[in-house]
Amino acid sequence: MIFEGLSDKLQGALGKLKSKGKLTEKDVKDAMREVKLALLEADVNFKVVKDFIKKVQERCVGQEVMTSLTPAQHVIKIVNEELTALMGDVQSKVMISSKPPTIIMMVGLQGAGKTTTSGKIGNYFKKQGKRPLLVACDVYRPAAIKQLQVVGEKLDIPVFNMGDKESPVNIAKAGLSHALKNNNDLVIIDTAGRLHIDETLMDELKSIKTEIKPHEILLVVDSMTGQDAVNVSQSFDEALGLDGVVLTKLDGDTRGGAALSIRAVTQKPIKFIGMGEKLDDLEPFYPDRMASRILGMGDVLSLIEKAQDAMDLEKAKELESKIRKQDFDFEDFLTQMEQIENMGPLDKIIGMMPGMGNIKNQLGDVDLNGKEMKRTKAIIQSMTLEERRKPELLNASRKRRIAKGSGTSVQDINRLVKQLNEMKKMMKMFMGNQKGMKKRGALGGLPFFK
Repeated sequence: MIFEGLSDKLQGALGKLKSKGKLTEKDVKDAMREVKLALLEADVNFKVVKDFIKKVQERCVGQEVMTSLTPAQHVIKIVNEELTALMGDVQSKVMISSKPPTIIMMVGLQGAGKTTTSGKIGNYFKKQGKRPLLVACDVYRPAAIKQLQVVGEKLDIPVFNMGDKESPVNIAKAGLSHALKNNNDLVIIDTAGRLHIDETLMDELKSIKTEIKPHEILLVVDSMTGQDAVNVSQSFDEALGLDGVVLTKLDGDTRGGAALSIRAVTQKPIKFIGMGEKLDDLEPFYPDRMASRILGMGDVLSLIEKAQDAMDLEKAKELESKIRKQDFDFEDFLTQMEQIENMGPLDKIIGMMPGMGNIKNQLGDVDLNGKEMKRTKAIIQSMTLEERRKPELLNASRKRRIAKGSGTSVQDINRLVKQLNEMKKMMKMFMGNQKGMKKRGALGGLPFFK
């Protein structure tokens, strides 16, 4: 889970306030001391922590909070608002030029994931109807050009390159000319990185900036490096003037120091966050949604957006019809699992639900890594199409064959058949209850139930 350690400690500190009917100034100071320690342990910049605690404490000891009927809720609301402000208040979007092509220059150190992120951003805008072009300007790192070509091929995005003998400045200029000739309305320049910041790297990046005049310069940093990510951001901003930051590997960052410090220290917004290794694991950064997730208040809007991207509307309508007729089979079961998988790992999805932030502690040994789902898929995929559609055909010999084909046991198959039957019973009861409620006028006003 994102910022797991920080999230647990903040929720723990604020949770203690909920048990108190009325808050004293000492209660607030004690809670803020714990919040301060949690932020410092999460590698958040010391000055940022100091300013944050001061603002929260000043607001929390005000008359409105102390005399409120729900003072703990007021404190949590204030912490949520200040966390959001810390990360930038509102979403900061990439500026799209009114005169195409829009030029995005990607910069960063080696190892931060710049080349893959270039492809991910191209893919993000391609889904919005843009025609991106990736330009390979990293002529130093072995296989950097090949890596960008592989990424482009997977995403069906063209890649412009001139090999590794031409200067990056000339490649960037030629890439821009190529985009103009081929109607690419978005150009993403993948520049070279170094293991550390040096004068040669910065001079080259400044030259590219001068020649192609990018609309956006985005810095890619590894969120797991914490304060180092903030220091790198400062150095690049001083040399180039950044327009925004992309934080990668956020799915593996249990601390959160970079995300909570970068905006406050550099005054540059986080525009995207990398949430995994897949080429569609990139999300726009919403400070308010991230603050809610950190405090265990969920992120329903992102969850809905993920569902809309992952779910096939026609298949959903077809499934609804089957549920109404109690005609749900293993083929439908498989389709649903695949659509849920498209939304991402289960622990991330559940972590977006309000009150489910501390998911591991709440669900104990429940499998959130998808092993059970993979086993279920293997069983269903080992069935014939006829068996999937008519589970009643599954006799002892068929079950033995399926168990052998899926690397499971007959008991696993019996359990799955039982689960399907239980689901069908629940659906039957649910539809029956809806009919009764509709007759009584409870649901008649909703179009779904007409």
